[in-house]
Amino acid sequence: MAAAHPRQAILVVDDDEGLLILMADTLRAGGYEVLTAASAHAARAALQRERPDLMVLDLKLQDGSGPALVAELQSGPGRVPFVVVTGQGDEQVAVEVMKQGALDYVIKDTRLLDVLPAVTQRALAAVAQEKALVAAQVEHQRLEREILAAGERERHSIGADLHDNLGQQLTALELMCAALKEEAAGQRKLTARLDVMGKMLRDAISQTRFLARGLVPVGSEPDALQLGLAALAEQINALGRVHCHFAAAERITVSDPLVATHLYRIAQEAVNNAVKHARAKHVWLRLTRHDALLELEISDDGAGLPKLRSGHRGGLGLGVMQHRASAIGGELTIESSRGAGVKIRCSVQSPK
Repeated sequence: MAAAHPRQAILVVDDDEGLLILMADTLRAGGYEVLTAASAHAARAALQRERPDLMVLDLKLQDGSGPALVAELQSGPGRVPFVVVTGQGDEQVAVEVMKQGALDYVIKDTRLLDVLPAVTQRALAAVAQEKALVAAQVEHQRLEREILAAGERERHSIGADLHDNLGQQLTALELMCAALKEEAAGQRKLTARLDVMGKMLRDAISQTRFLARGLVPVGSEPDALQLGLAALAEQINALGRVHCHFAAAERITVSDPLVATHLYRIAQEAVNNAVKHARAKHVWLRLTRHDALLELEISDDGAGLPKLRSGHRGGLGLGVMQHRASAIGGELTIESSRGAGVKIRCSVQSPK
């Protein structure tokens, strides 16, 4: 029989001493490190000392049995993957325990020692596959965060170039145009052309600043998110169609500029949806903090979200918001009913 990885430890729990020894010897022959416990009490003590890679658990112990024992042994952090051993006729109990997370079960009969190694190997393979999947998901999230962070850095760089370089050059050209206009006093045609040029330059400067603000919506200061949300509400109010209310009970700081930027973008997308699609009359922005939990809520009194055929509400904007929330480790929830508006809440762990 091929040897397993030497670091894989298995805890075998059974109050039949003879069978316990036989199962332990069978698994040791497969190259596993085997720990044993002859009671539920001994199993608890063993799990407190060490967390094995797998537990082989008899469902009928003198000091505990069945699903209740599984729930007890699996409570708390660091749950241990397990397979169960059950007597003939108790398959229904084994099925119930599998609903609690058991990876497999074996029956106490003459074939037990023959099938135990294969069941154990299959269970450990499932555990390894799940760990690999979790690791892949973590890596995927890390790469997503890096890509979004790189995108935000690039936007900041372009925004800074627009403001500091192109904006300054356009401003200098406007000043030069104003100086030329003074020198051309009395030349009506030239003065008129310089007036047009000056207006065009002022419009170009305004558009450049608008683009720069769009690329860099919030700064790197700790209170930049709160200031940015207040400015967003003012911009919406300036449109004259929707009244946007912003509320924060205190000065709320965010130490991570990336978190602040993504929360602002979520608010911006939600507000734009309320203004453009939901026909809302009022939009409310709320920013709150409870210790390290930062919460942004955007609600409106518009038409609500339509349901898709699958029964789920969706759209590119909502997908982008979900993506941004995931990138900063946040949780996005959406509540909506037809004609009763939308409430979007993003919660994220963020130190001050």
